[in-house]
Amino acid sequence: MIHRGIATFTLDEGKCPKWLFERLVRLGRGMLEIIIDEYGPEEFIKRIADPVWFQALGTVLAFDWNSSGLTTILTAALKEAIRGQEKDLGVFIAGGKGKTSRKTPEEIENWGDKLNLPQEQTKSLVYNSRLSAKVDSALVQDGFQIYHHAFFFSKKGSWAVVQQGMNTVNQTARRYHWYSDKTQINADETQINADNKTQTKTSAFSFVCEPHRGIVSELKQKFVLNLVSRQSGKTRDLSVQLVQAGYHSLIKDIQILRKHSSPIHQMAVLKINNRQITFLNLENEEFKFHPVILEDFSQSRYLEKILMKVCDIKPSGYETLLATAGMGPKTMRALALVSEIIYGAKPSYEDPARYSFAHGGKDATPYPVDRQTYDQTIEMMKRAVAKIKLDFSEKRRIIQNLEK
Repeated sequence: MIHRGIATFTLDEGKCPKWLFERLVRLGRGMLEIIIDEYGPEEFIKRIADPVWFQALGTVLAFDWNSSGLTTILTAALKEAIRGQEKDLGVFIAGGKGKTSRKTPEEIENWGDKLNLPQEQTKSLVYNSRLSAKVDSALVQDGFQIYHHAFFFSKKGSWAVVQQGMNTVNQTARRYHWYSDKTQINADETQINADNKTQTKTSAFSFVCEPHRGIVSELKQKFVLNLVSRQSGKTRDLSVQLVQAGYHSLIKDIQILRKHSSPIHQMAVLKINNRQITFLNLENEEFKFHPVILEDFSQSRYLEKILMKVCDIKPSGYETLLATAGMGPKTMRALALVSEIIYGAKPSYEDPARYSFAHGGKDATPYPVDRQTYDQTIEMMKRAVAKIKLDFSEKRRIIQNLEK
């Protein structure tokens, strides 16, 4: 099972001072060594995938708890902290912010060579990294552009993703967490790589249906095309059927939306002989804020090109459809709109983020505080801090931050 959480913060500007980053690296190294020594690398991977535990670790290391910089700086500090000790600790970190994030597959492959991992396991890790990033950019269309992607993994195959997107309109950043407790090879399933060749897909998980575990957010978007929601199941199924039916059939549906997507044309009408069929009337209250009004359905050679390509491939499932090179947010959105407007398969438009912390809220919203999980997080951090070689005053300050 894959678990993912989402956290939303204010968008931070500026750079982390050198002295603070060095301090984060030093303290982070001590924390990781103690936590991994006591709980093992697999438990660390599991914990780093927890949005609240990740946030607590950043707070312990003395970074701003509610800024976007916590994600990027903490990840960079942890990566630097274990540099040269990865094999001894059993934990490996690839990727990072901006251009570094695009090097994630290469870094995973390099570690695969150094560790002599089975080729299929390395391919699986690369696939999981790429698809998790693609899901949060193409299937969770919440207005946040992914700019940070870090991939944590162990030699045994467990992995976690911590990635972050920015929304420049409301000046906030949102963090996405992924976690897998194990990696399996399913020889009966296939994926499509960048060369459009089929190969064994090393995943037994659902990347495309309800992958969330704990979700933390300060802001909730009013309109999000959430194609990973369970409520979007019919949309996912129909999207696959549309491309399997062939390019000519699909492009006819696209043309209907192109013709009737402007404010002037408020309904999609099809005439067959002397019969007239109305597919949609945008004046209805239900479609008052429907994206078809805002969507640009003008001639797009690229959209037609990628649709022709994917229709020729005929992917067997929605995950394989998404994994096809070139399938991005606009193409997935176009398929979703055709599925809804013409065939009535309405997706979810609810933001998967929530106004709560993963441990619950004091007013029981959305659920009562999970005292056991809450206490376990604090106690784990306290034990790790107690074992680090620091001045008494420094340890007391850190523990006081945890108890706030």
